[in-house]
Amino acid sequence: MSTTIAASQLCDKSATELRAGYLDGEFTPIEVIESTLQRIRDANGDRETGINAFTEVLDDEARTAAAAATEWLANARHHDDPLPPLFAIPLATKEKHALQGRTLEQGLAAHRGRIADHDHPIVTRVKAAGAIIHARTTSPEFSCATVTHSPMWGITRNPFNLAASPGGSSGGAGAALAAGMATLGTASDIAGSTRIPAGFTGTVGYKAPYGRVPGAPPLCADTYRGDGPMARTVADAALLADVMSGRHPSDHSSWGGPGNLGRRLAHAPDSLAGIRVGISISLGDFVVHPDIAAATTRAADALAQRGAEVVEVTLSWTTTQIRDAIFAHFGHLLGPAMRAETAGGPPVAAYTEQFMRDAESAAHRFSHLDSIVADARVQSELAAAMSDVDALLCPVSAVTSLAADGDYLDGIDVASCPETVHLEHYWEAHLTSPFNVANRCPVLAVPAGVASDGVPIGVQLVSHPFDELTPFRLGAALEQELPQPRWRSHSS
Repeated sequence: MSTTIAASQLCDKSATELRAGYLDGEFTPIEVIESTLQRIRDANGDRETGINAFTEVLDDEARTAAAAATEWLANARHHDDPLPPLFAIPLATKEKHALQGRTLEQGLAAHRGRIADHDHPIVTRVKAAGAIIHARTTSPEFSCATVTHSPMWGITRNPFNLAASPGGSSGGAGAALAAGMATLGTASDIAGSTRIPAGFTGTVGYKAPYGRVPGAPPLCADTYRGDGPMARTVADAALLADVMSGRHPSDHSSWGGPGNLGRRLAHAPDSLAGIRVGISISLGDFVVHPDIAAATTRAADALAQRGAEVVEVTLSWTTTQIRDAIFAHFGHLLGPAMRAETAGGPPVAAYTEQFMRDAESAAHRFSHLDSIVADARVQSELAAAMSDVDALLCPVSAVTSLAADGDYLDGIDVASCPETVHLEHYWEAHLTSPFNVANRCPVLAVPAGVASDGVPIGVQLVSHPFDELTPFRLGAALEQELPQPRWRSHSS
């Protein structure tokens, strides 16, 4: 390893920087893995007061894989063998993404001790691409909350503010990435579960069009859902998305060939001239904290500085409309699945029970047909609002943070001007779920600033159905134009 690179800094490098360093001989996979594992020991802490981002850390397996990668790299230099896309990159998988021979508990006491008998499709793909899976990340029970805590795994906290949540449900992934305890992470998103933690942790999260990234049956048939990448940079998110993407025989909703976002992004012009971006801070009547409104406006200004034309767009959505639409959907699919999985077992977390009750209540009020009609309305209103723009810019969340241990059973207060507004359901504090209803639209969440409580602020970049490149071009521009939140361990 070069004396100019401290071992403690290797875990903070991006995947693209690690690839370049391996090729140049600056450091080895063994050194990178040891740096990452040391950061975990220094920063992760315990489940009571620490960041607590992992369900398990695979130290021995990671070291063995890193040693093999170091040997392979030495031999490859003599034979000019191509470097696999994720070669020796430390990657943490969300626990719900099955890893053969390891737990598949999803935070549920009813699933304690359940072991996966095969790999999730995206786990298969990241392994084949050369990644080193060194840890598995926490989520709330059944990934059904926008905070990350459970009786089984304790509270996962935000590295930027330990009193705050990293968001959910992929909160462990966001926290691990932000603190340098992973270079890449797998995530999932059914109402914002990738984008919300990306927003709160200053990282990048991508919700691909439905089916672009294969899922696991039977819930891969849910048109709201999607698995995908989280990373610390836009280029790294594109790299991981490319590996994950494409048709898989176990998921007949999956489509397309392997991704090529990384290559297309690298060759795209820096100027955004010719791209018309619509900005909507409220998406209708969402109440948004002033810090977030200001950050979103600054992001719009930054895109304009790079040549984009930015215009205001109007949506007629209401938080009540969106809440009813998504819970009607959940009431006929996810809610019954959760009730079946937990019936007769140990008690679930309060937020889990509330989710199931809310879903059941919605299913009684709205038929399956009502749900489809509500979804179609959301989709058509988005299409109308975006008819004259190439992309939409909006916040990820309406609030600057959530309490790390919060259940939010009685809703949530949003500080706004001129007064604080109480929302009936805490999911109304996120502007993400409309784009799971309109789930053919790619959405990239990127950092856009830091709120007064020290927690990062994220914005969403939404494009037309199946246009994956545009949000990555816009995200790369924001990454270059705006100061990026960076957390550093006191021990590094």
